Amino acid sequence: MLTIASRVEVMNRLGRAMADTTRSRILLALLDEPGYPAKLARELELTRTNVSNHLSCLRGCGIVVSEQEGRQTRYEIADRHIAAALTALVDVTLAIDESVPCLDPQCTVPGCRAACEGESQ
Repeated sequence: MLTIASRVEVMNRLGRAMADTTRSRILLALLDEPGYPAKLARELELTRTNVSNHLSCLRGCGIVVSEQEGRQTRYEIADRHIAAALTALVDVTLAIDESVPCLDPQCTVPGCRAACEGESQ
């Protein structure tokens, strides 16, 4: 069972991981699919060393895991619950922009659909 102290530590690790724009970009890329440092560096227009350093930080925070595949290392989000939480966090953050209608047609947040439907009328 998580204590208050361990919950604080979890929140601090997550905050540390997402406090950097490059790490956030890497996390978003890894939400789509597992990645390799060289490919992530190319796609994100970063150096491989930079990507490797940030992946090391994310691994240290417990958010990503790595697995050797021959001479390459594959990185992915450590757990599907973390991936779901990160996706939900991004969706919630985007949904807060009141000028943008809710993206979820099945949204059950009280007042959200009504507000969105009112904007489209």
